[in-house]
Amino acid sequence: MMPCNQSLVSQMRRFALALVLPPSLLGALTFPGQLQTATAQATAGNRPLTIRSDVQEYDAKSQVITARGNVQMLYPARQLQATAAQAQYFSKERRIDFSGNVYILQQGNNSIRAEKVTYLIDEGRFVALPQSNRQVESIYMVEDSELGRQNNTSAPKTPDLKQ
Repeated sequence: MMPCNQSLVSQMRRFALALVLPPSLLGALTFPGQLQTATAQATAGNRPLTIRSDVQEYDAKSQVITARGNVQMLYPARQLQATAAQAQYFSKERRIDFSGNVYILQQGNNSIRAEKVTYLIDEGRFVALPQSNRQVESIYMVEDSELGRQNNTSAPKTPDLKQ
């Protein structure tokens, strides 16, 4: 049998561990030393959406994931890749809001560069807003089936984009 002192010390250690462990785990999840990854996926009809960032938070009540710092998103089902300073995935509304130097690449060809972009998943629609006094830049690959059949006149020059 353990002496009374050792039993008391053992109980104090367990109590201290019970007090220290939950905040330590929360701190490890909230303030990581490395990039965090979250993958949203559920039943058979759903596809994964992977988000990597420096910090991530999940609000269970609103079902919103907020990712901050070096955000990288991969959504293979929509052939979508994105980078931003911050992203919020609103699972109930099926919407993703990106902000801070947003770059989105879709289908490996088309791209959008803006300060803020909202992606409406069900509609497959992007709404992009620029920084003040700047413009949104989009690049779309357009198939031009008549290019080889017409005469050799070149297309008119388009003006340079404002920076």
